[in-house]
Amino acid sequence: MKYRVLTYNIHKGFDTLGTKFTLHQIKEALRETGADLCLLQEVVGEDHDQKKNQKDWPIEAQFEFLADSVWPHFSYGKNAIFSSRHHGNAVLSKYPVLKEENISLTLNKWEQRGLLHCEIDIPHLKTPLHVFNTHLNLRETDRMEQMARLIARAKKSVPKEASFIIGGDFNDWNKSLDGQVTEFLGMYDCHAHHHKSLGKSFPSLWPQLSLDRLYFRELKLSHAEVLKGPRWSRLSDHLPLYAEFDFK
Repeated sequence: MKYRVLTYNIHKGFDTLGTKFTLHQIKEALRETGADLCLLQEVVGEDHDQKKNQKDWPIEAQFEFLADSVWPHFSYGKNAIFSSRHHGNAVLSKYPVLKEENISLTLNKWEQRGLLHCEIDIPHLKTPLHVFNTHLNLRETDRMEQMARLIARAKKSVPKEASFIIGGDFNDWNKSLDGQVTEFLGMYDCHAHHHKSLGKSFPSLWPQLSLDRLYFRELKLSHAEVLKGPRWSRLSDHLPLYAEFDFK
């Protein structure tokens, strides 16, 4: 059995420049990947202004619209909260989400961040798959503090023998966090493990920076890639990272 996972910053459903609403195209593109698990960042839970002004804005929350009938199980971590709107991280899963908890990583009023921790029941695994979905700050000192909190959460709440995935937008342009995930959690980035280098996912029109990551532990990786090309480059300011794992 293959288990397909991707992480993707969907830019609240807008293209690179934030001028064209692309959520409907994102929905179609995500379905075509065949992913069993989607870790999404910058997902809008509610936006009253966009609902009034954007003619094809969905009635339901973006994560529910994207999940539809393909991913019957989903979880949403509300992080950035304003008077008429909120957004955060979302997990879409083909298998049941047994537990979910959203942990605040907010360090200042300008960047409201979080860590969404889910446990997923997969038939081919003896114990639940632990999943972290996160989006870290732009400032390096903030990211270091947030990573320390993430590592502490993992050590406290994820058994060492459990299958474990961490994905998200790390904003780690200088790659200073990558070694910490390996050193303190024994995890490896999928793209780096498969291709010997971190995947370049930002900006989508001309990807130069490895901001998005997908780490794994206690799983057998069989494939990893950055999903790119003309189609993906027009949907968001990030490109998705995709990986496949083999289950016995």
